[in-house]
Amino acid sequence: MAVGREEVQIFKPRTDKREYRRIVLKNSLQVLLISDPETDKCAASMNVSVGSFSDPVGLEGLAHFLEHMLFYASEKYPLEDSYSKYITEHGGCTNAYTSSEHTNYHFDVNSDCFEDALDRFAQFFIKPLMSADATTREIKAVDSENQKNLLSDAWRMNQLHKHLSDEGHPYHKFSTGNWDTLEVRPKAKGLDTRQELIKFYDENYSANLMHLVIYSKESLDKIQSLVEDKFQEIRNNDRSFLSFPGQPCTSEHLQILVRAIPIKQGHKLKIIWPITPGILHYKEGPCSYLSHLIGHEGEGSLFYVLKTLEHMQDIVGLLFKYIRLLQQSGVSKWIFDELAAVCETIFHYQDKTPPIDYVVKIASNMKLYPPKDWLVGLSLPSNFCPSTIQLVLDQLSPNNVRIFWESKKFEGQTGKVEPWYGTAYTVEKITSSMIQEWMLSAPNDKLHLPAPNVFIPTDLSLKDAQEKVKFPVLLKKSSYSSLWYKPDTVFCTPKAYVKIDFNCPHGGSSPEAEVLTDIFTRLLMDYLNEYAYYAQVAGLYYGIANTDSGFQVTVVGYNHKLRILLETVIKKIAKFEVKPDRFSVIKEMVIKEYENFKFQQPYQQAMYHCSLILQNQAWPWMDELEVLPHLEAEDLAKFVPLMLSRAFLECYIAGNIERSEAESIIEHIEDVFYKGPIPICQPLFPSQHLTNRVIKLERGKNYFYPIEGSNPSDENSALVHYIQVHRDDFMLNVKLQLFAFIAKQPAFHQLRSVEQLGYITVLMGRNDSGIRGVQFIIQSTVKGPRHVDLRVEAFLKMFETKLYEMTNEEFKNNVNALIDMKLEKHKNLREESGFYWREIYDGTLKFDRKDSEVAALRQLEQREFVGFFNEHIKVGAPQKRTLSVRVYGSPHSSEYAIDNSESVASNSVAIDDIFSFRRSQPLYGSFKGGLGHMKL
Repeated sequence: MAVGREEVQIFKPRTDKREYRRIVLKNSLQVLLISDPETDKCAASMNVSVGSFSDPVGLEGLAHFLEHMLFYASEKYPLEDSYSKYITEHGGCTNAYTSSEHTNYHFDVNSDCFEDALDRFAQFFIKPLMSADATTREIKAVDSENQKNLLSDAWRMNQLHKHLSDEGHPYHKFSTGNWDTLEVRPKAKGLDTRQELIKFYDENYSANLMHLVIYSKESLDKIQSLVEDKFQEIRNNDRSFLSFPGQPCTSEHLQILVRAIPIKQGHKLKIIWPITPGILHYKEGPCSYLSHLIGHEGEGSLFYVLKTLEHMQDIVGLLFKYIRLLQQSGVSKWIFDELAAVCETIFHYQDKTPPIDYVVKIASNMKLYPPKDWLVGLSLPSNFCPSTIQLVLDQLSPNNVRIFWESKKFEGQTGKVEPWYGTAYTVEKITSSMIQEWMLSAPNDKLHLPAPNVFIPTDLSLKDAQEKVKFPVLLKKSSYSSLWYKPDTVFCTPKAYVKIDFNCPHGGSSPEAEVLTDIFTRLLMDYLNEYAYYAQVAGLYYGIANTDSGFQVTVVGYNHKLRILLETVIKKIAKFEVKPDRFSVIKEMVIKEYENFKFQQPYQQAMYHCSLILQNQAWPWMDELEVLPHLEAEDLAKFVPLMLSRAFLECYIAGNIERSEAESIIEHIEDVFYKGPIPICQPLFPSQHLTNRVIKLERGKNYFYPIEGSNPSDENSALVHYIQVHRDDFMLNVKLQLFAFIAKQPAFHQLRSVEQLGYITVLMGRNDSGIRGVQFIIQSTVKGPRHVDLRVEAFLKMFETKLYEMTNEEFKNNVNALIDMKLEKHKNLREESGFYWREIYDGTLKFDRKDSEVAALRQLEQREFVGFFNEHIKVGAPQKRTLSVRVYGSPHSSEYAIDNSESVASNSVAIDDIFSFRRSQPLYGSFKGGLGHMKL
């Protein structure tokens, strides 16, 4: 096929100013070019239509392993890890994933070095090198990734679904791979995994099975020229697209009830039907229509009734009752039209997303849809076809249902074990007549179809922002509240963002108070759901969440009817009453969540303990779990008026909303809480304003906190190695960020790729209420955290040598790459608002942070940077402050005993008791004081 542009009109949102072009290279590679002159980052995604379904028998996980291996090196760029190094050094990130039928590779990078990055990326698909040494090492990384998943209920249940399917269908396979499937078993059969890998690549990675998306700021013609130059060498084997005919579930695997034992506390019920793939009818949207109705949460919906039920038979019976209601009601045109209208508004007024996310989404669509619908995918049902919807609805029958029920209560009652993850389960055949009985005995609730949605926006006009302000302005400040306001002058969408932080000192004053605040916010969400779910369907989202000092209300979406929703939320808070039945349900959920903390990944446990050590106000989950069972509905009924009795409201309103509207919203909220005949709230005393203070570690000290992992079955250990540096300051910030930027990729390469300590290996900055530092996060089965800690220090010594060898040109290039990242514009209102809200919430109020830090970077000299490293980061630096949190998994428990008993060096301090330690340490001053953020 000749290189060519096929003049396809690609359907795009009305508000989208980007240009699109489809081309097909002479090797049959299909490409979508996207030109966006406003972008800061360029991105690419290659979707290869080969995934784990294509794994050879006896080499489970080979497709996923190949995805890992392509990152190492290529004939043109033989230096190991040079691709990732180049991307990271130029402000970008890179990743990949393997699914059943395709593998996707993607990256983004600062725009000035896109061409070089693209050249390196193209070599994945032209001539990769898969050295024997790298192959052996990376099998360990795949195994570490699998180890991370072994105690995850999501992974375990997914494999159980696959296990209970036709052994002859590729859906049945184990897809991730591990040491056994990629090393031990192949060797036993005389197979060389590396040779099998190369063979798999040569047979399957053919240009005609690939789809590429390129996102750049250049013109379409320039991008096309670049793509033709870089990607035409990809070999085309004319491999036919793989198809996997036949159903994964035979009659043996239908009409079954599977009882399985999860890792975590709680009960889950999944009811599944294999159905005609929705992709075949994407314009008719049968799955969108049915999931809209079956998943609806308003009054009269299935969810509305289900949330009061406990028994599996009642739940399944009621679900089938609702399906019968849908069949009896017939397919409704007004419901389809309403859904189509909502989908159309969402499509045409969609927010811009980061280019890397955008290209991945489109590349995944390209095999599935005709070119004109590559941007649309499933998102725009437009052809009303009752017979197609009925076809899918008829498949939701008792004859082909699969019910998966997870609960700890099945312990001791299961006779089978899934081989890859060790999930204990049992299978029972169920009949249509059993389900009929469940339907008859299910509660006779008044199920009905949803009402017309009053929240669908009809006014999508843009307000004329009177002031072209660049940053939020403080519109109003009183003893009740402060109002920050930022009209939208950038995104030009009919959307708004409202955040109200209720700062209530009683809300976090004890473990009991924190738990009660948590239950209060969840009950509010529960009460509002039947009403506000309609708003969510119409693109208007709300959330209520507890904080360390009260709770926050967030409403974001189309501005037209936002105020109606916000005022309802405010009214529910002001007139809050405890419903004992819902209190019991929510309390049980919260208890299970706290109990499940011990099943978190060890690296998450290490991060939690690090935060508990550093944050002066934090209560431990164990204390909260201890008080939870004793709390009753009347405790919450007494607590809420007390919590609200003293409050200060910090508010941020942004988007397509006028100044007068913003002021009016806050006046209304103040009237509700502070100005009624019997006020709900009183203003805070100046002494009550809370301050988010952080522990100040002592200079020259290495603190360490060893603890055994809370799940004895987990073989992973973890380390958080945190270096505390300074209190928010532009010049120190950029020095620290530059260190993290330069060291990130070498740390990953050395500790993950070369030493193979573990799949999770991260170096990143840390910001606790304006207190800045950097942290290494590593999870490992092969080494204990004490050993990993030593490897982090060895890396820092190695990095120190490279730092001294760095040329001035390399230093400048790194600085410029970081400047480019900082100058990156916000993509949408939600992202911009999140940035400004963080400044308000932390009390730092440095809205011009990006510009000021760029200015600091431009002044930074190499010798100053090296001096910063020597003072704060270098191993053994007299000013350095380090905290190592070490979580010991079961294989390393003997090392835990040594760590706990051994005498320590003079500058090392073992933390035995977190709270004694916190009380004995000085605190950093807070940015957040009383009214007007007094400095403390």
